[in-house]
Amino acid sequence: MEQVTEHILAAARKVIAVHINYPSRAAQRGRTPEQPSYFLKPSSSLAIGSAEAPSTVERPAGCELLGYEGEIALVMGKPARRVGVGDAWSHVEWVTASNDLGVYDLRYADKGSNLRSKGGDGFTPVGPGLIAADAVDPAKLRIRTWHNGELVQDDTTEDLLFPFARLVADLSQLLTLEEGDIILTGTPAGASVARPGDVVEVEVSTTATGAAGAGLTTGRLATRVAEGTTPFADFGARPRTDDLQREEAYGSREAAGLPAVEAPAAVGTVLTPELKAKLESVCTATLSSQLRKRGLNNVSIDGLTSTRPEKRIVGLARTLRYVPNREDLFKAHGGGFNAQKKAIDSVNEGEILVMEARGEKGTGTIGDILALRAQVRGAAAVITDGGVRDFSAVAAMDMPTYYSNPHPAVLGRRHIPWDTDITIACGGTTVQPGDIIVADADGILVIPPALAEELADDSIAQEREEVFIAEMVQQGHSVDGLYPLNAEWRGKYEEWEATGNGHNQ
Repeated sequence: MEQVTEHILAAARKVIAVHINYPSRAAQRGRTPEQPSYFLKPSSSLAIGSAEAPSTVERPAGCELLGYEGEIALVMGKPARRVGVGDAWSHVEWVTASNDLGVYDLRYADKGSNLRSKGGDGFTPVGPGLIAADAVDPAKLRIRTWHNGELVQDDTTEDLLFPFARLVADLSQLLTLEEGDIILTGTPAGASVARPGDVVEVEVSTTATGAAGAGLTTGRLATRVAEGTTPFADFGARPRTDDLQREEAYGSREAAGLPAVEAPAAVGTVLTPELKAKLESVCTATLSSQLRKRGLNNVSIDGLTSTRPEKRIVGLARTLRYVPNREDLFKAHGGGFNAQKKAIDSVNEGEILVMEARGEKGTGTIGDILALRAQVRGAAAVITDGGVRDFSAVAAMDMPTYYSNPHPAVLGRRHIPWDTDITIACGGTTVQPGDIIVADADGILVIPPALAEELADDSIAQEREEVFIAEMVQQGHSVDGLYPLNAEWRGKYEEWEATGNGHNQ
């Protein structure tokens, strides 16, 4: 296997990096892009490092947050300009490991270009080995990162948001990818912060077994962090950071050592009456299709039953997490005014309490007294992916409860109520405090608040189209060209809409 050499680094006229490409990273960041986005790193940021001879990177003097991101790097073998996806991979010659280093302390200064934060000397180590691109399946690669010997990133390219060939083809639409150019293809969840004295290692290998390319590896790319000693001059941007940058650099508030965020504000501050009415007017099936158009496929809480399936509910999420029972810990956390009771007793008018019970069906997670307390406080619903006690009484309430199954056992049989208003998992998806929950007889959706307004408007428009389509089908028309609307039928729909028909249903 060939090694990365100074000659290869010298041949790289440009280094292009992708912002978000791994679903795990998108989930961590709370946003999933519809299309790939990029930034440039100078070729002078390139370095070579191996386990035997690590490269050294300075954390600039006065900086706190030197972030590391293990990535797979592609090295172009021949120019690519306006190539198709089917041909794009043939223009890549090598695959290797890389570390997309950057200081979050300088992110503010460049408004997205990342030049100061990610362009420093040594901020793009690559290597040490090169894997021939024509010897591997780009969807069967593994990326791993170690921080001081601890495995912190481990993911594969099987489910990338944007496969490698698509990145090459997309970039080639507007610029020529030249021989030797390097593309950094994104980092999975687990990226964090390194301090002076730390060593970060990255390795790329193949996941295929019993086939060509099996067992190939780049070896470990190693980088040692040193403390910079030369202060920044007063004629340029100086390091500056805050808790938001710390959270982004470490990956979470908890990892950054920051206190948990306070409970979300009252429903009306985010979910206005107007927005709530819009969301109540459309079906979750329609909202789901609009979410899917935006690349959000994992936003449904699945496998639950409602005590009031005829109701459509809309509200902001509050969250509660249960951890598996351990008797010594239950004694400390399960009694008194525990996290479960605190969550119930702090839910506000119109909010929805969502509980993470790990899908554990062997005990109840809420009973009649606490469900009644939530209803009295004005909760719009309670959602749990665990069991419900006192089921007849809970089912008789006006407030809907979504649950996995009835169960007579008390909480302590399987659960400890642990913490509230944090990011949780429920029914197979992630729920954050302040997410908008919409539920009806078809299911339960988790909607990012930033998308809610446009999502509601587009869903209303979609349902108006579907009213027209249903009317045409009722009149005997074929669905061919009608569903979805082709150009001819869209013209007829617009005429129908202009008469006000779509608003009179």
